[in-house]
Amino acid sequence: MRLGFRKTRAKPEVSCSGPGGRPPGKKSQAGAAGIYAGCRIRGERRIVWASVLLLLALAAAGFGCGGISPQTGSADKPDADFAGADFEIEKQEKSGRFATPQAVETFSADGRREDYVIGTGDVLSVSVWGRQELADSRIVVGPDGKITLPRIGFMQAAGRTRAEVADEITRRLRKYYTHPEVTLEVQDYKNNKAFVLGRVKNPGVVEFPGEGTLLEALSLAGGYSEVAKDTYLTRCAIIRGNDTIIWIDLNELLRNGNMRLNARIRNNDLIYIPESRTEMVYVMGEVREPGAYQLTGRLTVMDALMMAGGPARGGDKEEIYLVRAGEDGRGRVMPVPLSEMIETGNFARNFVMEDDDILYVAATGMTRFNYAVNDYMPFLKVLKLGTDVLENFGIMPKFREEVWDQEGFVDH
Repeated sequence: MRLGFRKTRAKPEVSCSGPGGRPPGKKSQAGAAGIYAGCRIRGERRIVWASVLLLLALAAAGFGCGGISPQTGSADKPDADFAGADFEIEKQEKSGRFATPQAVETFSADGRREDYVIGTGDVLSVSVWGRQELADSRIVVGPDGKITLPRIGFMQAAGRTRAEVADEITRRLRKYYTHPEVTLEVQDYKNNKAFVLGRVKNPGVVEFPGEGTLLEALSLAGGYSEVAKDTYLTRCAIIRGNDTIIWIDLNELLRNGNMRLNARIRNNDLIYIPESRTEMVYVMGEVREPGAYQLTGRLTVMDALMMAGGPARGGDKEEIYLVRAGEDGRGRVMPVPLSEMIETGNFARNFVMEDDDILYVAATGMTRFNYAVNDYMPFLKVLKLGTDVLENFGIMPKFREEVWDQEGFVDH
């Protein structure tokens, strides 16, 4: 590119162009070479400095407002007044969400029974010593809860224990026999069942050979369904009667082995594993792989950061924040000093993450500057294209003459 211009009023004898603003002729070029080069350099410097100043102004504007700056604390307790009590380094049980071990023990005690209670569908056998004609090896309890016996006829069996039914049979037979000895057995238990519904492989009725538990019920139902095998299921409900329901933390029971949550199941209990709501945490900002990550078990800030590939080259290790939504709709923000953790081994703020937590890694100052420059580069290219067009149409020489009191040309 070749620049040529001259002052129109100050020193007309110092010119970078020939008469009429045309390039100097061959004879005058040698003598005016020094003057022409100086004018060209000064013109280029003005354009360069103007471009640099414009770029710095635009970048400063972008630097000041281009990034997210989380405010530590909460909406109503900023910084110093915020104790960070909502953030823990160990996972805490949420009594409002799941039943505590004490509540499960109380629930199980309600389901425990000393003697089996006969119900509809049970298969019984009755024998009387020395009276073969009274024996019956297969007596099915009908839907109405009654059974039929020789010499006795109909009698109520459902809702009673074996001892109670045997005593009544003995009492009725005394009308016909002296000291009858009655033996009553349950051949097939059909009244020790539960209903397992939801995301299990074989939903339906499960029957327990003995005293049933939650884990036994899930095993008899075939475990998690094929649809749920890649899904992290966290809870199930046990519904008893018309007014009792508890929620069991499956993560604590299955992954952490807390057997105090293995509730005992009573006849006709309903066990329901709901459609999975996958619990997620979100890692944003200057990390290598930002995105949503599944919350499986105990996940700390450091775990989530490493799952996202760690801070990117432009990430500021001094500006990492954990954002958590509060029950009142007001979020809490806690700074996480990653550099201090690494340098001192102090993991007091390596918090355990919860569902819907956000981990944000801010950008360094230089990274924000680079982002601002990249944002404004298309504008600068358009600006350069516009000045070239104006130069070709002769508008820019007129502009320089009016503004800088110079006239000349730009030869590409």
